[in-house]
Amino acid sequence: MSEATDEIKLTTAGFDARFPNTNQTKHCWQNYVDYYKCINARGEEFAPCKQFYRAFHSLCPNEWIEKWDTQREEGRNPSNFEI
Repeated sequence: MSEATDEIKLTTAGFDARFPNTNQTKHCWQNYVDYYKCINARGEEFAPCKQFYRAFHSLCPNEWIEKWDTQREEGRNPSNFEI
């Protein structure tokens, strides 16, 4: 019998020269903000926006994302997501 094997490719956010230090908190936050600015400007299906999404989901703890999403939905997030 032959077994079907599904190959899963795991990746993480690549190097970003703006954030050279080991603490990636700012890198996490900036990708979160950039993603929402991108989808507000271009829509969710715009392929380059998906890179920001993958990066912040890779770098940010889920609790932070949930908190920021709640703040954003309630209009309490300190960032300006408009371009």
